Parts: sequence; structure tokens; C-alpha cells
Amino acid sequence: MTPSSTEAGQWLRGFQPGPSTGPRLILLPHAGGSASFFVPLSRALSQVADVYAVQYPGRQDRRLEPAFTELAPLADRLAEVLAGLDDRPLAVFGHSMGAILGFEVIRRLESAGGPAPFVLVASGRRAPSAFRDEAYHRLSDPAFVAEMGTLGGTDPRILAEPELVEMILPPTRADYQAIETYAPEPDAVISAPVVAMIGDSDPRVTTAEAELWRKHTTASFDLRHFSGAHFYLLDQQPALVTALTQVLTATSGAHTTT
Repeated sequence: MTPSSTEAGQWLRGFQPGPSTGPRLILLPHAGGSASFFVPLSRALSQVADVYAVQYPGRQDRRLEPAFTELAPLADRLAEVLAGLDDRPLAVFGHSMGAILGFEVIRRLESAGGPAPFVLVASGRRAPSAFRDEAYHRLSDPAFVAEMGTLGGTDPRILAEPELVEMILPPTRADYQAIETYAPEPDAVISAPVVAMIGDSDPRVTTAEAELWRKHTTASFDLRHFSGAHFYLLDQQPALVTALTQVLTATSGAHTTT
């Protein structure tokens, strides 16, 4: 299966043609995020990887589909899609909720015994075992919208338009519910290396919480800091592109598909 197949095409969005050889990079958005969030990053990385962003159900062109309120079934479904992309080495970059989703997808692909991603880049998210008791998904609509505005990542002009808020609120709340009710296995690991990337003033993940990703891989671990908060990647894209290019070129060469 290729990203242009009907099944993969439902989930994956490509914004810029990539190289005919080399790794394929899958980008997993944050809670409430859509594939289009990654348009600038996809284009910036198109010289080094074949880049695709995941479009979760419940938003944009998939807005009529119900959004997942649990992470496990979402990971199950996405793992089925990515299992067919076996024509080149695969890497995963997930931001915030996307980092945990990426971890769970890789766990499933590795357990299946077929080709699995050669690296997980976990951005803006504490390790699965770094628990915080959060329930933002239960807030009232006004309080939930205020939370979205405080955290960043959503254009303030969108949050100022009631009709747009009405459209994005249900899938965003569903995503928050999925990640906030996620119950990981404390000793869950993957065999792919993990590279954690965080903003140095992110209120949602401390250095100590990001360091705990080390416990969830049997391979190498690296932690990289960037200037900024939870959505550091918006302001630090050049630095992020440089870092991701290094990760992809350093780790993909040792992995081939059969």
C-alpha cells in the first residue's frame, strides 16, 4: 500500500512532493490539531523525507466523522494504516497528544512483527509514565475555549468566531478526553529510539517528565530543548527542521525495508 491508496489517503495528507528515496516521516498533530497545522514543517522537510501529516476524524475534510474519545482504538486504526506503508523506512514525529499516539502506534507495529518506525520523535509531551491528573475535557465551553487560548496553537481569530468555535470544539474536546483518560502500562517500551523535544518554558512538560521517556525505549534516548512554550515549534521551525534533519539522516541509514 502507498500513501495514495484509498485507505491511507483517508488518513494521510501530503503537502509537498518528497524525494523518491529515503525515509518517510509521519506527523501526528496535537489535541484539536489537524493535518494542515503541519503544512510549513512538511514543506521545510520535503528535501530530506517523504512527509505526510495525519488527519484525525472529526475535523476539516473529515468533520462529519466522529472523533475518537479513547486513544487505544485510534492507535489501533492508525497502526493498521501505517502497517501497509512498507516501501521505505518510516519515522514518526508526534506533538503533544501526537507523541503518545505515536508511541502506542509503534508499540502495535512492533508487536505485529512487521516493518515498524525506526525512530519516535516525541515533541511537547511528558513520558507515558509521567502522570498528571488532568480533566480539561470536562470544563464548560467558555472555560475550555479559554484553556485553548492560553495554551496557544489555535489562531485567536478562530476562537473569536462563535461559528468556528462551534465547529472545532467537539473534536478538540474529544481529543482532550482521549489523552486525559489514557492509561498506559507503566513498563511499556518500544525498541525504536526515542528523541524527546520540548520547549524550555512549556507548562505541560518539565525536563524531568521528558527524561522519563528514557524508560520507554530499549534503544537510545535523546532530549533536546528549544526556546519557547508548548507550541515552540511555531516560532522555532528553522531550529526544529535542523534537528529533525539530523535525526532522520542519523537513524534512517541503518534501517532498510524488505
